[in-house]
Amino acid sequence: FGLLFDIDGVLVRGKTPIPAAREMFKRLTNPDGRFKVPTVFVTNAGNALARTKADQLSNAMGVEITSEQVMMSHSPLRMFPEFHNKCVLMSGQGPLDQIAKKIGFTNYVTIDQIRDVFPNLDMVDHQRRPKLMSAALTETFPKIDAVILFGEPVRWETNLQIVIDVLLTHGNLNDPIADDHENQIPILACNMDLLWMSDSHMPRFGHGTFLHCLESVYEKLVGRPLTYTALMGKPSEVTYIYAEQLIKRIASNMGITSPIKNLYAIGDNPMADIYGANLFNKRIKQEQEVKQVGWLESAIPVALATLVLPNKPTPFIREVEACHSVLVCTGIYSPEPGVSLNNPCSVGSYQIPPVFHGPRDMEFDVNLCVPSFITKDANKAIDRIVKMENFSLES
Repeated sequence: FGLLFDIDGVLVRGKTPIPAAREMFKRLTNPDGRFKVPTVFVTNAGNALARTKADQLSNAMGVEITSEQVMMSHSPLRMFPEFHNKCVLMSGQGPLDQIAKKIGFTNYVTIDQIRDVFPNLDMVDHQRRPKLMSAALTETFPKIDAVILFGEPVRWETNLQIVIDVLLTHGNLNDPIADDHENQIPILACNMDLLWMSDSHMPRFGHGTFLHCLESVYEKLVGRPLTYTALMGKPSEVTYIYAEQLIKRIASNMGITSPIKNLYAIGDNPMADIYGANLFNKRIKQEQEVKQVGWLESAIPVALATLVLPNKPTPFIREVEACHSVLVCTGIYSPEPGVSLNNPCSVGSYQIPPVFHGPRDMEFDVNLCVPSFITKDANKAIDRIVKMENFSLES
């Protein structure tokens, strides 16, 4: 079996480690620091390199976690090589140029670069309004072929305005707004979390909130919905396809030769972690029913034979038989008032979230919000999992 851990709200709250998670890692690793179970960390964060996130997590948890074990929301962009050599606009924050290069993009521009060339496009902040503008620069600015939304930006109004400008001009910022919006340029978005759990006692806006603003403004302006080429990050199925292959590779590196039959996705967000794991499990069960081998061709934008992962292509063969969703009470989700955290609640008494916080393009199925089981924290989750798998952490 393999483990898929969410990070924020499961292992840490902001920069503060959750004590139960640190205790869990003492049990999950050998004295030499090696993991006893194939483990991947699946985060919807998209504004950092996997190496940076791995180092932060290693320091917080007191164990060595490699970048190969960390899956960012943008990691599945490796599965879209058809965009890697096109001129793409990147929106987000953090080291976007380093992230883009690591994924495989070779030709990209940032929001700030567009502001430098077209300063009159960003007019909300009066203090940042331009005084001079170079027409020579605008004439040589390249056509943008696609938009990549990595995560929530710092200045929402700037990114919202410029991304909309690129979409309305079909990537030609020197041109006026186009009359035809049927042929929208491709837009790929990472991290669909409406909310996420930080140090605050209340959830904070995530990139999903920015996407909601973008969708609303675009549709209001052109009279038709914004169309995404791809959505990545939990709860998208593409994310779990990628995570499954990472688990498979890690298991092989650990010397495990038997197939990984069960995945356990441990998270705190019913609308992302639980919904995504259950959606992936639903697809697995559908495949089993029709006796298909591999993923349905329409579900991923690559050939069935190969999945693009770091370093080399990996043959895509479905071995996982189930993906179990595990909800913990250390982040966004908390049991009803009066319920003991030592026994949070049974699935039978679990309160389904009344409002769907998932992405616009994902149909809401209330049954997919129900976890396989609920535990107080990640350490208790591991107790339950190893018991189900008849696996001893003492060996």
